[in-house]
Amino acid sequence: MSEDETHTLRAGWLQRLGLAQRRRARDPQPVRAIASLDPHTEHAMQRRRELLADVSSFVIAHGLPVNSFTLDIAHKVMAETDTRLMGAVEDRVRAGEPITVDWLEATVGKRGNAEGMQALQDLIERLESTIAQFAQTASEARSATSRYSTALEQHAEGLSSPESGQGDDTIAAQIAAMVHDMLSRTRLLEKELDRSERETRQLEKNLAAARREAEVDYLTGLPNRRAFEAVFAREVAEAQQAGHPLCVAFCDIDHFKRINDAHGHEAGDRILRAVAQTLSKLLPDACHVARHGGEEFVVVMRALSMDEAVAKLDEVRTAMAGRRLINRSTDTPFGQITFSAGIADVCAYEDAREALRCADRALYSAKSQGRNRIVCAPPPQG
Repeated sequence: MSEDETHTLRAGWLQRLGLAQRRRARDPQPVRAIASLDPHTEHAMQRRRELLADVSSFVIAHGLPVNSFTLDIAHKVMAETDTRLMGAVEDRVRAGEPITVDWLEATVGKRGNAEGMQALQDLIERLESTIAQFAQTASEARSATSRYSTALEQHAEGLSSPESGQGDDTIAAQIAAMVHDMLSRTRLLEKELDRSERETRQLEKNLAAARREAEVDYLTGLPNRRAFEAVFAREVAEAQQAGHPLCVAFCDIDHFKRINDAHGHEAGDRILRAVAQTLSKLLPDACHVARHGGEEFVVVMRALSMDEAVAKLDEVRTAMAGRRLINRSTDTPFGQITFSAGIADVCAYEDAREALRCADRALYSAKSQGRNRIVCAPPPQG
């Protein structure tokens, strides 16, 4: 492919990313640092300059902060090393939607979760296979033992039967050969059983570690949405069986976008961690706190009545609002950091999923009523 054809294809790709105008306006001209460069080296240097310019254009054109995450994303897209990410960005631009850090994190996170789930599934399949092999080995051991027991019984009967026609030496030799064979097979089976046990134990450890990793939010260290769903289902079943109260609440950081815009996404991440830590430390141990996504957290409050749950959560809200956090990178105060919450009595609903929907609606009511407050979902009608 000629150089002109390469530039034509690249121009089309840049246009699909919404960067064509910006790229043409600042298309770098070749700079000869060393006059004696051979054409191949000069071309390679030119391509690197173009890639750097494209990465810069991507970050600037989409208004992204300059950090390791966005630069890595920009490089993968502009160097065309990640076709799935390129396609997602192109679709997003075509739809007229902005390329934001939140969207990029969600897109990469979904893929990471999918890859993590695939790794977890692979581990599960390997564990199941090893367990099956272990069961097969154990079954073979039982079968071999049974066969040897039957044969030994038959020879024992032969020893006491005068009609057997076999001398004592012959029977003894047969028994000795059988016992020797049985011992050899037993040693092999013992080795197989030992190997299977070791592999099973290691796979069980790997599986437990993979499950823990797949259920933890990398930013806050809290359980993630996947973990919450499992806990919520278990808590609902236990509450129904034991007859104890159960409440669920959604908490959302107020004006979080404003924080990101004013202080940057890295500072926003620190705010997320601060709220996560406050919720975890101040709520009772019976409460399960998870990051539900974005700036939203979800809390399952076990063995607390609605009034008790609201009171406990309001204590956390008040404590969070009273903190004075400072952006250490700029020594600039963040201002008051608050959250709004919606809470529902799970046991009041026939369908626990409806309690989640009602808590979510109550959260939006808290937002519309001025934020920094808790709103209780009304009990179901009828």
